[in-house]
Formats: sequence, structure tokens, C-alpha cells
Amino acid sequence: MSDRRSLADATTMRVGGEAQRWIEATTREAVAAAYAELLDDEYEPHLILGGGSNTVASSEPFDGTVLRVATRGIRTLAAAQPPRRPAGEEPPADDAVVLRVEAGESWDAVVAQAVDEGLAGLEALSGIPGSMGAAPIQNIGAYGQELSSTLVGIELLTLDRETDELVVRHVPAAELRLGYRDSAIKRGLLSGVVLSVDVRLRRTADRRSQPVAYQQLATALGVELGTRVPLEDVRASVLELRRSKGMVLSDDPDSVSAGSFFTNPIVSARFASGLPQEAPRWSVSPQPLATVLPLDADTPVPSLDRPVPQVKLSAAWLIEQSGIARGFSLPGSRAAVSSKHTLALTNRGGATGEQVAELARFVQARVENQFGVHLVPEPVLVGLRL
Repeated sequence: MSDRRSLADATTMRVGGEAQRWIEATTREAVAAAYAELLDDEYEPHLILGGGSNTVASSEPFDGTVLRVATRGIRTLAAAQPPRRPAGEEPPADDAVVLRVEAGESWDAVVAQAVDEGLAGLEALSGIPGSMGAAPIQNIGAYGQELSSTLVGIELLTLDRETDELVVRHVPAAELRLGYRDSAIKRGLLSGVVLSVDVRLRRTADRRSQPVAYQQLATALGVELGTRVPLEDVRASVLELRRSKGMVLSDDPDSVSAGSFFTNPIVSARFASGLPQEAPRWSVSPQPLATVLPLDADTPVPSLDRPVPQVKLSAAWLIEQSGIARGFSLPGSRAAVSSKHTLALTNRGGATGEQVAELARFVQARVENQFGVHLVPEPVLVGLRL
């Protein structure tokens, strides 16, 4: 289906101008036909859109085509079926199950179905808005889980450079080069349209989760880190935590956002040592082991091949400590920092994409001036620059 539609109507931030052309593709065949047409006109701007939860667009008209992938379907791959057992034999603690999910499915609906079926691996990712096809591009994560821990691979509709024809290629997770909110697709190393996503989950006999790996979630559940708890309890606690931060789509004005607007910066441990002692930080690379040397030994020269120890900082802490409070907005702007969480920028009603970008630039400048840390935006920016 092709018509004219505004990006503001299809994104959770509710900003964006009218697209010159809009294609809603509900079948794989429709996706392929539309994408082939877009590739034929290499000079026409185009945007591949899923749930619109990670897109912030200019309020100026989009002079091109928006292809929204709205395919549906979830199936269990035959090869992942549990093995047959003698009658009366108890199943093992868990069985691997691989789900193939079409790109247009709602991410949270998939998580909810997995929890209902006793499948562990996605429960801490409850409440994240958006579509399944966008998840591997961003390598979404929250509360101690990341998609990379369960992702098997994707089906990618891509152009074969040798034959100049569109092909469907299965791309294993390893080839996606998944990192912190990053992937080969996001970096432009792979191009195409995600058609489906394969995730490997565990069918647990006791319907319990993966070990809880995030302190805030463990505290909310009243358990120690590493504890396995009922899947339903993890989902309920995560949804409650996200609601308290305005991170679940609802009537809450703070939920009119693109979620976390900035990624948590990753810096060298040496750089982090110059920040205030109370600045939260988490190691993301192995620390070098201490070496005991005789008093008369020469000090060893550090190897250039040894990776530099890195730590992850809290973007929210940096923003708050730079003097930007919850609810902050620039004079005359309808864009504001969330009243619940400084990591989210919100549309208070009638904001333009340009106002959101202006606020983001202001936040970036305050943090960089105060701490020397450059905050990187998490959403895809369309027609906007920071």
C-alpha cells in the first residue's frame, strides 16, 4: 500500500514531517518489490522503518519514500524441537528452542509470548518498544540482558553485487559484529532489509528466568544477583521499573520519547580515573593482572598489543551532574528532558524534530564542557544533525 503519511504519526517521539511517499509492506513479497524499486532509483532518499521507537525526524517534509516493514509471523524452527524421550521420562532442566520471528512483529509482544510459553532469554528485555527487525541493528539491551546473548542470526534481503539481484541471505550473529547498541548494519558494513530474526531461548522445566544479572532488577525482585526467579516475576518487575522511568508506551507524557537518547559512554579506565570518585562506572574489558617483580627487576614495557582497559560510564549521571535536571527545557521549546529520567528527551506536545535536536545539542555541550565526554545519540536521526 502506498500513500502519504507523516513520520510524526509513526514514531514514538511524535515528530517528523510528511513523507513524499509511504509504503506499508505486510508481506515479504511486498517488502522485496518495494525495496527493489527503491534501489532502482539510487538518488531518491528512502527510509526503512519498523516500529518507529528509535527514530527522530525533522519536521520538514521528507522528500523521499518511507518503507515500513509490517510483516507478521512467529514459528519454531524444526531443527530446534526438543528430542523425543521415552514415555514417562522427565525432560531435562531446559531445552534449546529457536524462534524465527518476522521483522514487523512487536518486540514486546514476542517477549510476552516467550514468557507465556516458559521460554527464558528475553524476559529482562520486556517493555522495549519497537519491532523485531530493528532489534539486531541496535543490539537492544536492558537490565543485564542483550539480544546478542540469544541471537542466532537474521534473514537479510540484500543486493548481490555479482548478479545485481536481490537475494535473501542468512547472516549469522557473528557476522553482525554486535557491540554495545551497535552492529555491522548500523555502521553501514552490511546493507539491506531485515526480514526475520532467529533467537535461541531455553524452555525451562521450572519456568524460571536466566540468572538475574542487574543489581537494580535484583533489588526490585528482592533476590541476590545470579538468582533464577519465575519468568513472570522478572517481566512484571522490569515493566514496573520501566514505567517508573516513563519508558513504557502509555498515556504518560514522559513516554513520548525515543527511550534513552544517549548511549552510556565507554572510555579508557585511565580517563575515567580523572572523573569524580562517585561517578558510576563498570568495567567492560579485562583488567590487567597485577605482577609481582623483584626489587632489582626492570619495569616491563607495556605491550602495544594488550587491549586498553575500558569502563562504561553512566550518561544519566553525567547529564545530571552537568547541571541539567529532570524536566529541563530550553526557553520556548516543547522538547524537554523527561521528568523521571534524564537520559530520555520527550515531546511535551507540539515539539518539532529541530527542537529535540537543539535540546540534545545543549545536553551534549554541557556534559562535554563539564567532563570532557562526548555523548553519542542512540536514535536514528532523519534530516537532523547534532
